[in-house]
Amino acid sequence: MSQKKSLRKRWKRYAGLLMMRTFFEGLSGMGKLSPKASPARHGVEVLKDIPYKQGGEDFLLDVYKPKELHGKHPILFYVHGGAFQILSKETHWVFGLRFAKQGYIVFNINYRLAPAHRYPAGLRDTMDAFLWVLENAHKYGGDIDQIVLSGESAGANLALGLQLAACYEETEPWAKDVYAANPSLKAIIPACGLLQASDGERFMRRRPIPPFVASRIRGIAPAYIPKDVSFRDVDAVAENYPLADPLVFLERGEQPQRPLPPSFTFVGTKDPILDDTRRYHAALEALGAPSEIKYYPGGLHAFHALTWQERSRVCWQDQYAFLQRVVPTPVKAK
Repeated sequence: MSQKKSLRKRWKRYAGLLMMRTFFEGLSGMGKLSPKASPARHGVEVLKDIPYKQGGEDFLLDVYKPKELHGKHPILFYVHGGAFQILSKETHWVFGLRFAKQGYIVFNINYRLAPAHRYPAGLRDTMDAFLWVLENAHKYGGDIDQIVLSGESAGANLALGLQLAACYEETEPWAKDVYAANPSLKAIIPACGLLQASDGERFMRRRPIPPFVASRIRGIAPAYIPKDVSFRDVDAVAENYPLADPLVFLERGEQPQRPLPPSFTFVGTKDPILDDTRRYHAALEALGAPSEIKYYPGGLHAFHALTWQERSRVCWQDQYAFLQRVVPTPVKAK
């Protein structure tokens, strides 16, 4: 590829990401303007910009908690999506608010973004934030014996990588602290996940995808996977960076040293990366791990963030029902 074509391709990817970031940040900001978005209205308190390690805004988290606590409450650890490259805890405030309304102590984190910080930076930050939560959750009313992991899109990838580090002894050398902590994971909700970062072309091989969307998908792996392996080579990524592709890790069929917690996963039927969710559920079933999956007709990628839509409301109720079965809260926020 000529230098001119390469620069044009990189510019198109950058422009596409800028458009996506502007859209989602604008949507999030507009949502905050609604009186219904006030945490106080829902009996929720928000503690912002708490550092989980030193180094700036990449290493901050927010805590969403019911104002009235009744003993210890289960913890929900949330990891935002954004193709590993954009967005933040600020754009994902609605997720913290929604889960806190149900009585969970929510830790909503920032982490370093690609391409400036490729794998494993984001996942290592996720693990550092999680270890911080284990040490500090009691200060906010959180019960470390009842932990739920969740995230959407790329955040689902990171949440699943965190879970695998907790349940499998041999993943990555730098993940051993998570395994040693032996956290009490009670559930995971990986939503519309991009659960394999490598070989984004697989989605286009499966079915036609609109060019703009296909371009965004194609841009993820080269921005996130380390440059010393081909982002197209699934086997090489699995061998060198196994937690970059947690779905591929699960599909190996190796039984974990600790049981995998119950999983509730979901995706819209019009989501271009739907197949990762389907494969994930199949991999869990093959391992004999508890797993529920739901498909929402007509739903696009991360449709549940559009909370005014009927399918989003149904999806949130399904998430709440799952959580109350496996990790019930003492009481909901008012």
